[in-house]
Amino acid sequence: MLIERSGRMVQFVSFDKRAWHAGISAYQGREACNDFSVGIELEGCDDVPYTLMQYQMLSEVHKALQVYYPNLSAQAITGHSDIAPGRKTDPGPAFNWQYFKGL
Repeated sequence: MLIERSGRMVQFVSFDKRAWHAGISAYQGREACNDFSVGIELEGCDDVPYTLMQYQMLSEVHKALQVYYPNLSAQAITGHSDIAPGRKTDPGPAFNWQYFKGL
């Protein structure tokens, strides 16, 4: 899934299908994040602030995922940089986690 700077969302793979977004990765001791996660890419750069429209759409997608996957917790949301450190840097320092979690 891609959320463009305009807030437009493009879904490439349905939530219940495996996508190739994470590559070599691990989350909470479990490897191969592509096997058990939903990848959401935000258009932009690590050091350029994301748009309000992107945060709003990301929040809407997160709410939809929580309906679709009732066991999904807010703590399970993380950045590519956290699942593939040294290889991926996004969403980077320009992503306002506190603002997003407040939505």
